[in-house]
Amino acid sequence: MKTLFLLLVGIVSVWGDSLPELIKYAKTHSTISKQNQAALDLAALNRQNAKAQLFGELNVVGDYTHYNIERTLAPLVPSTIASGEPVTTSKDIYTAGLQYTVPLFTGFAQTRQVEIEGIAKKMSQAKNRLSTEQLIYNIRSLYLSVLAQKEMLHAQQRYTKALQKLQKQIAYEVKLGKKAKIDALKASSDVAANKTKEALFLANIETTKATLAALVGKPISHISTLHIAVKKPHYSIAKLYRKAQALAKVRVDDLGIQKAQKMIDKSNASTLPQVNFSGYVGKNYGKDLATDDWDNETLWQVGVNVSYNLVDFGKRSIATQKAKIAKMQAGFQKEQTLLDLKKLLTQGVAQVKQYYATYRGNQAQYRLAYEAQKIEEVRYNNSASTLNDLLLAKAQAWLAQAQMIESKYNYQKSKYYINYLMEEGAK
Repeated sequence: MKTLFLLLVGIVSVWGDSLPELIKYAKTHSTISKQNQAALDLAALNRQNAKAQLFGELNVVGDYTHYNIERTLAPLVPSTIASGEPVTTSKDIYTAGLQYTVPLFTGFAQTRQVEIEGIAKKMSQAKNRLSTEQLIYNIRSLYLSVLAQKEMLHAQQRYTKALQKLQKQIAYEVKLGKKAKIDALKASSDVAANKTKEALFLANIETTKATLAALVGKPISHISTLHIAVKKPHYSIAKLYRKAQALAKVRVDDLGIQKAQKMIDKSNASTLPQVNFSGYVGKNYGKDLATDDWDNETLWQVGVNVSYNLVDFGKRSIATQKAKIAKMQAGFQKEQTLLDLKKLLTQGVAQVKQYYATYRGNQAQYRLAYEAQKIEEVRYNNSASTLNDLLLAKAQAWLAQAQMIESKYNYQKSKYYINYLMEEGAK
């Protein structure tokens, strides 16, 4: 049982969190995703609020008033006076009732506001998509950085072990008198320097993992390896740009233009008459000053109010001009977005090609440097070269390997960047 447990722990530590699992978790639990969802919820509530304004308001109203002279509970009318019945009068009158008000016609201003909030909701959805794409790209980049540093750490550890083996060999040969003591000192110094590099790699890995954990929204101990196939890229900037016309970032600018047009329409609504309806039903209560008894009267009323602004000294015109300028700005923003997108796609494709070429070059350089290292080992063992020559050859081989590892992961990062620009990360 203990063996099975240790085996399971070993499997988990080797596998760890995979990249798709971290992305899936972050899309729900990261603070960025939660903020995006809050923005979506707020946009939906704003639209609901704008629609609710169309139905007006029903309020419970109440009032208490003390008068210096007595008042009737209801206005006196000829029929009441002619009836000869006593009229209740009081100095303290209480009122309770229901009041309903609703706009009947606002020049379509309220309708335009509902449409504006609907567009704002769509903009929030598109911005949420962009934010999610940014989140996924950042997670991918950090994930690759951890893997790259881990792979370079393992290469560094192998390099250090090879130096330690060389150190022991030199120490043995120094005892036999075949090598000078200075060689042993140089080898020991090189081992110490490379152990320091291992510590730096470990620190960088932990720092990057901490950054990744903060972005994802949960602690990360181990991450799974990722197979990277470095293939010659075949991108067409023209095709990518045509496809980019339907991206969310362009959609946001289109919606911004539509929203600006609705703002113009809303500002024009103020030039039309405004019609409102109001209704009230309630009771007035008071203690009759003559009989000292409480009495009440039921009152109700309905009315329609019409208003039309003749002169506002240019306020409506200014509001309309501001809305038109906002629409122009939205149009310019879309033009700039497309220009930036084309520039970024060009740079991104060039970067993929550059890292592909760099990787292939580093690959060839590593093979040659490794062969040179083997030759220098044979020459040093045969006393045909100095230790400095051997250490230099080993250092060059290690540097070529590190550059090859780094360019491989940079190649994959550049591909993820194209995915980010084309909003394909969340698919």
